[in-house]
This record gives sequence, C-alpha cells and structure tokens, in this order.
Amino acid sequence: MLNNLLNFPRLNKLAPPKPSPPVPGPSRELKFNVTQANVMYDLAISIRNLIETARADGNDIIVLCIGTDRSTGDSLGPLTGTKLKTLNLFPHIYGTLDDPVHATNLEDKLKFIGSSFSHPFVIAVDACLGKLENVGCVTLGHGSVKPGAAVNKNLPPVGNAYITGIVNVGGFMEHLVLQSTRLNLVMKMADTIAHSLSFGLGRSHTHSQN
Repeated sequence: MLNNLLNFPRLNKLAPPKPSPPVPGPSRELKFNVTQANVMYDLAISIRNLIETARADGNDIIVLCIGTDRSTGDSLGPLTGTKLKTLNLFPHIYGTLDDPVHATNLEDKLKFIGSSFSHPFVIAVDACLGKLENVGCVTLGHGSVKPGAAVNKNLPPVGNAYITGIVNVGGFMEHLVLQSTRLNLVMKMADTIAHSLSFGLGRSHTHSQN
C-alpha cells in the first residue's frame, strides 16, 4: 500500500535529502516509475515546482482529469480526480467517477473553463498507451495532451501541462488493451498522482486531520 503523502516525513519537513527535481521545460518531460521507492516524493516536488512557477505568472491552476470509468485503463483520470478530491479542498478539480470528463463532454468542459477563468493554467491528467518497458510510468511535462489519440478519437489538445500514466502497451487493438488493463496498476498510478498533486496544490487546502 502506498504511503499517505501527507504523512510522508520528508515532505512535511520540506527538507529533501537531494536537490529538488527541475520543472520540466517546454521541450522536456520528466518520467517516474510507480514501482520506485521514492516516486511519490519525486513527483510531488516536481509538481509543486511546476505549480509554483505557474502561480508566480498569475495563472489560475485547474486540474482536469480525463477519462471514463467504462474502461479500466481509461479510468486513470476519473480515479485520480476522485482520490484528489478526498485529499484536498482545492476547488478547481474536474473529472471524477461521479462526474467524468470524456470524449462526449470534453469540449463543453474546456469552454466552461475558458469562460470561468481569466488566466487558466490547466494540468491535464490522462491515461495513455506506450512501450512495454514504460508501462507503469507517470510522465510530467509542459504542453498539451491529445486525449483519445490511442483509439483514434478526434479530440482537441488539452492542457498547459500534463500528467500521463502509461497503463498498457500500445500499437495493436487499443480499445481491447485499455479494457483489459489491470485495475491494480491503474489504482497505484491514481494514488501516486493524486497524492502528489495534493501536495503540489498546497497544504492550506488539505482536509484537516482528526
């Protein structure tokens, strides 16, 4: 079971034992494997650096978790959104199991965000397919993602930054691959991303601990 990030002593003290990971640049992305011992710590610090930079530029932070609970592999986004809402009172989290953001309502959600915020900085969270050696990796980077690309859906690019989880191998029968993805892996990745995002968004929004 993954440690609760909010009880992770090194994060509470904000005293990393090694230099903080850099903020990913426009042409660079950072990759984290969920099987590594320090993955939650490393991803959380990198997300915090990204968010602090975006806030310093006067942006409103939006977390947009994309996907559907009708497919195991594609449920990474709404699982992450649901877990994040239980960890953090941050108000601008969209895409949960109760209210998913997917192919049929994505454009409407993007219009809503565009009309509701003057300077939105959207962090898109989505599942993707990749090479076998990268399955289980979470990627953080600047720029947009193209939801549905693996299954040939024509959707608009999303996000000023992205967090993607490589849930299975791509290249052949993608719909079936997504549907047959192991839930155990998706849950681990959603836990890692949600706890890391919660820390990156700030402790001031966190639910009080009894």
